[in-house]
Amino acid sequence: MNWMVENWYLIVAAAAVLALAGFGCYKFAGLPTEDQVARIMEWLVWACIEAERNLQSGTGQLKLRQVYDMFCNVPAFSAVAKMVSFEVFSDWVSEALAVAKEMLVKNQSLARYVYGDDAEREVEKLRKQVADFQDLKEG
Repeated sequence: MNWMVENWYLIVAAAAVLALAGFGCYKFAGLPTEDQVARIMEWLVWACIEAERNLQSGTGQLKLRQVYDMFCNVPAFSAVAKMVSFEVFSDWVSEALAVAKEMLVKNQSLARYVYGDDAEREVEKLRKQVADFQDLKEG
């Protein structure tokens, strides 16, 4: 008993280390599976298109923030939102945005839904962005 009184700080430190290790294991075990990530990516493509529709082009950081806020408010994704870092989420949004841009270039009806009367001009900008992105992937 005397040892515990004299070395209380070691007991507290050991408890803190165990708690951190337990929390790390909990976060690792709770990471999304490949199937969950695929479903999230499908939803993110939709969210990117809606953010593009609401904010239009040239507002990248605002769109990212809007998509993140939307993501955090979806009950099915609330646990994932708490466990995935914003950097990982930002990478997911970048991938989803690339898919969304390709969809907007290929689908005129979708482009009109998003851009309205400016669809042709905006799609031309997107074509250049998609071509530049594909050049980067190949090069």
